[in-house]
Amino acid sequence: MSLKLSVPSIGCASCIETISKAIQSADTSAIVTGDPASKTVNIETQLPESQVRELIAIAGHKTA
Repeated sequence: MSLKLSVPSIGCASCIETISKAIQSADTSAIVTGDPASKTVNIETQLPESQVRELIAIAGHKTA
């Protein structure tokens, strides 16, 4: 599944790295890329969207 989520709390590349690690802890094959300027992350994962949003929250970020 491909997701593009808005994450307003992203401020830099390390924020994206933190989110990536959180998602990959549950799906090791997930591919996470992001853009701090647009405050978005693109995720390729087998996880349901609700779980991805929960993992982002656990990492300390909120999705819009």
